[in-house]
Amino acid sequence: MTTTTKGLEGVVASQSSISSIIDDQLTYVGYTIDDLTENASFEEVVYLLWHKKLPNQAELDGFKKELAENMEVPQGIIDHLKSYDVTKVHPMAALRTAVSMLAVYDDEADVMDPEANKRKAIRLQAKIGTIVAAFARIRKGLEPVSPRKDLSYAENFLYMLNGKEPNEIEVEAIDKALVLHADHELNASTFTARVCVATLSDVYSGITAAIGALKGPLHGGANENVMKMLLEIGEEENAIPYVEKKLANKEKIMGMGHRVYRKGDPRAKHLKEMSRQLTKLTGQEKWYNMSVKIEEYIKEKKGLPANVDFYSASVYHCLGIEHDLFTPIFAVSRTSGWLAHILEQYADNRLIRPRAEYVGPGKREFVPIANRD
Repeated sequence: MTTTTKGLEGVVASQSSISSIIDDQLTYVGYTIDDLTENASFEEVVYLLWHKKLPNQAELDGFKKELAENMEVPQGIIDHLKSYDVTKVHPMAALRTAVSMLAVYDDEADVMDPEANKRKAIRLQAKIGTIVAAFARIRKGLEPVSPRKDLSYAENFLYMLNGKEPNEIEVEAIDKALVLHADHELNASTFTARVCVATLSDVYSGITAAIGALKGPLHGGANENVMKMLLEIGEEENAIPYVEKKLANKEKIMGMGHRVYRKGDPRAKHLKEMSRQLTKLTGQEKWYNMSVKIEEYIKEKKGLPANVDFYSASVYHCLGIEHDLFTPIFAVSRTSGWLAHILEQYADNRLIRPRAEYVGPGKREFVPIANRD
């Protein structure tokens, strides 16, 4: 007897040694997200996800050097980004296309041996932040800023985005956000990537497919919608009446609850603290205060705690990042996890081909067109 599980909820579709969610605790290769967020840089986390171990100093130095040396994006892709009508193109659409184009410039794009795939992973992780920052500047009529080899990944991203070196708290905020979003077990975009490369398609195809899945508002687009909600509310005193009206109309409150977590998203508290610090530093405490009021109200009324997207919205807003760049920044981070899963899929591959429960008409007889009603 076939049992259908809508949305594959609760279905275990794969084994993985990359990340786990057990009893509402998120770990990367056995290390808790709390431990990594407080102590590890994004580069260390990427190395961990790909190599299943934390790097020693020499390994980290070498890894950072490889990333820095591969951050430049081919001029042809920059020229293509400049050709868009930027008033109509969402940054996620631009990113999806640019990542697919990277394959055209990579002589190893279709070389499928493990070492070539690892080299492509380096190139992809290095370049994806450069693409996001370049498009953000191009649509403002500004020239892209070239990456610097003396800056960390988080520093480089903010430097390329704004054209100036970021301060310490800005770097800390972005680095923590990148760590927190790096991987999340078999989420929709990661599953998409694994399904894609399980056909033995190339790494670039897998990441392009994943970006397409992340673009949806029920996945990566949630934090953009959280900020839209906060802006609609406007002032702290409007927060609860706004939410009450939404609930009365049976509308979804973005950034609340999670398909997997029941007691609460363990990542949320870290961005909540960064939101508190940044809103205070920039004189925009109302966004943090408003968020806390909404979180407490929804938790009391619906039993739903905030997820990682809820406070990342005000963090990015206070960094001066445009709201439609929130999801591309998510992609910059999650590329590390996608690549880890792609490499793991290649290492022990089997075509992912589930079945569907048919619910259409029963057996029918073909009727010639002349006899059809």
